[in-house]
Amino acid sequence: MLPLEPHLELRSRSPAGTATRPPLLFVHGGYCDAWCWEPHFLPWFARRGHASFALSLRGHGESAGRDLMWLAGLDDYAADVERVAAQLPSPPVLVGHSMGAAIVERLMATRPVRAAALLAPIPPMGLVPVASRLAAERPDALLHLAMLDPMRLSKQVLAALEPFYFSDRVDRALLREAVHHINGESPRALLDMSLRLHWSLPERRSPPLLVLGARGDRICRVEDVEATARHHGVAATVVDGLAHMLMLEPEWKSVAQSIADFVDDLPRRG
Repeated sequence: MLPLEPHLELRSRSPAGTATRPPLLFVHGGYCDAWCWEPHFLPWFARRGHASFALSLRGHGESAGRDLMWLAGLDDYAADVERVAAQLPSPPVLVGHSMGAAIVERLMATRPVRAAALLAPIPPMGLVPVASRLAAERPDALLHLAMLDPMRLSKQVLAALEPFYFSDRVDRALLREAVHHINGESPRALLDMSLRLHWSLPERRSPPLLVLGARGDRICRVEDVEATARHHGVAATVVDGLAHMLMLEPEWKSVAQSIADFVDDLPRRG
């Protein structure tokens, strides 16, 4: 593993008064950063009484560690999440999206976790079948992802990738801002996910868990969400219409409400 990264970007929103509900820590997926939670999720959950936090993993966003990001594996990313979680006033509910869900699963397998939500998770069989589908459907999109350079984003690259991450209903201003938060990704982390190294079950009793996906997601399909849910022994929650970056879709509130309902049902502690 790499040394701990002390300089991690952390975005947050606080409730107007005293936080009355558990804190939430949001973990972004690959190729992006903490900003994806900023437009909708952080303020919405803060208004509901949750102290809400989103970190950028090392090498992403404004976090340090870019020079060594190509060596960072899921365990290094998990260490980032664990370090931030330990600094919060009480144990947070972890909410991971896509690669972030794999990181949360990694923590669930080795650490005590209060509760977790896995959004559009990488399926238990890993990235290989996901990549195979993408290669069959749009090989140029897979090639662009494999060679992604955030400093050289052409209209051709964006046009190839956009349909897999966003619906055609997404707000164009939001989409233009999202382009500024496209990030390179660690090949080591991608290899970890391809080798199913995040697949182990928790060594202790599983924490309360929500597994959620969207019927319009062309990357993590409904069958992937259901496979992850079966792996953890829970029922899958599937919402209609949203694409992979579901926290930025016009119907994002259906996902946020599902998380809120799940957290509201948790036993009160800390």
